[in-house]
Amino acid sequence: MPSVDEVFKEVSEILKLGKVEKYSSEELPAGPGLESAKEIIIVEGRADIINLMRCGLLNTIALEGAKVPEAIKTLCKEKEATALLDGDRGGDLILKELLQVTDAKYIARAPRGKEVEELNCKEIFDALEAKVPLQEVSKPPRKEKQKVEVPKEIAETIKGLEGTLEAVLLNEKSEPIERLPVNQLAEKLQQTEGIDTVVFDGIITQRIVDVAAEKSIKRIIAARISDAVKPSLTVQLTTFSEVAQS
Repeated sequence: MPSVDEVFKEVSEILKLGKVEKYSSEELPAGPGLESAKEIIIVEGRADIINLMRCGLLNTIALEGAKVPEAIKTLCKEKEATALLDGDRGGDLILKELLQVTDAKYIARAPRGKEVEELNCKEIFDALEAKVPLQEVSKPPRKEKQKVEVPKEIAETIKGLEGTLEAVLLNEKSEPIERLPVNQLAEKLQQTEGIDTVVFDGIITQRIVDVAAEKSIKRIIAARISDAVKPSLTVQLTTFSEVAQS
């Protein structure tokens, strides 16, 4: 059986590929199918164009430098553009530039440490298949929310409450005052004084927050917080998952 490269080379020869052309007044290297294509591939240099043409990809254009030419900015607005960049620092820098000044839709990368001009046809098509929307690349990394430190007594109380649908009321020394079912919590808070922290296996609701604020309770820790709850200036609201594990 012929290799993938041999198959694509044969297809390319059958198509009688033309030479690398020059596009726009900036004379950028481009494949002969660029202008007629609705989808285009942006690469870094002329050698990349030649390699992609060898694999039958004619809808290509090269940047020829780190700065994005005006012609490519215009093409990105008119056509669906995929940038296929080297898997090195140079490719990283060009990616940043493309993010800032173009409307390119997708980004594809050569394997780390490799350049597009040295890829075989399978590697090129694999890279293009794995392309991702440029908007996803531009999203800042999601910062993990910092864990909340609590006294070890409260951490132990949380562990003992998970899955029980019960609540524990604690004083300012983190000592338990009372344990009760969650469905009795709001009424009990209205009747009890000297509570510093409430820990319960349930959902923090606005009613509970309002009662806690009236009773000068400083902290509520529960399994979840209702989306309808408004942030409180006086009561710290924390979920079990946000508490640092000792």
